[in-house]
Amino acid sequence: MDHISLYERIGGDTTLRALTDRFYDLVFEHEQISHLFKNNKEEIKEKQRLFLTQFLGGPQLYSDIHGHPMMRARHMPHAITEEDAVAWLRCMAEAIGELPLSEPLKEELFSRFPKTAFFMVNKNS
Repeated sequence: MDHISLYERIGGDTTLRALTDRFYDLVFEHEQISHLFKNNKEEIKEKQRLFLTQFLGGPQLYSDIHGHPMMRARHMPHAITEEDAVAWLRCMAEAIGELPLSEPLKEELFSRFPKTAFFMVNKNS
C-alpha cells in the first residue's frame, strides 16, 4: 500500500493556505511574538506555505525555490525564547483548531510542530 502523506490527508494546498492565512493573522496580532515578524506578511505566509508543503510530505517547493530550509540558521538573527515558542505554538494550535479536519488529523498535524518550534529557541528568557 502506498503511503499517503499528511500533506495529502489534510487536503493539500487549499488547507495549507487556510492554515497560513489564519495562523499569521494570529501571529501578527500577538503581543509576545509579533515583533519577530517584520517582513511583508504575504511574503512570510508564502514561504511558510512552501515550507509546510515540504515539511508535511508534499512536493519540495521550498527547497526548489529557496534551497535547503536550514530553519535554525534562518531563525538565528531573531532572539527566540521558550516563551516565544510557546506563543507561536498556541497560535498554530488555534489556527489548526479552526480547520475543517477531524480531531485526530488536527492532533497529528499539530504534533509535527512542537519539536521544531523549540529547536528555534536561541535565547534564554
